Amino acid sequence: MLEKIIRDFMTIWTTVDPISNLALFAGLTAAMHRKERRRIALRASLYAAVILVVAGIIGQIVLDAMGIRLRSLQIAGGLILFVFGLQMVFGWLDQPGASVEKGRDLAVFPLAVPAIAGAGSITAVILLNDNDVYSVSERAETAVVLLVVLVFNYILLLLSDVILRFIGRQGAAILTRVMGIILTALAVEFVLTGLSIGTWAAPHH
Repeated sequence: MLEKIIRDFMTIWTTVDPISNLALFAGLTAAMHRKERRRIALRASLYAAVILVVAGIIGQIVLDAMGIRLRSLQIAGGLILFVFGLQMVFGWLDQPGASVEKGRDLAVFPLAVPAIAGAGSITAVILLNDNDVYSVSERAETAVVLLVVLVFNYILLLLSDVILRFIGRQGAAILTRVMGIILTALAVEFVLTGLSIGTWAAPHH
């Protein structure tokens, strides 16, 4: 159980990528008052939480209705997460610029989507809630881990200025690359499990 909790935390943490989010948030809200920054951080976190929780609950149902086996998503998702990890490692992630169209809600775009609830985190949440592999209690643990990561992400957004002053943007870039390496390793595990390669691919009972 502890092993799954740790794996879930690392997978969700690296795909949500709070370090990159705090740098993006700091840049987009630099000219705003503290009260407005807090309001945007809270709303972005709530929007992302709703998106990811819904993905975890009905994601597999939608896939089943479309005739897509979760094993296929596991392999495809692992490949997507692998590419996402490579982008983190090599700094290829496209961050939206600080200039935003007038009237656009920053909490929705680009903060909630795609920064917090992006393709990588949505795919990861669906894979970690496989009805055929994990019990109800294990999926509940994943939901708790998801909410914990989102709370951490929210706190980091609130402290973005302080953290960036402490570690610097170069430090944030280094941490992002380290998380990218971890994510690529986790992605390989997803693909190997989907292909049923190795003894670790046996379903949990």
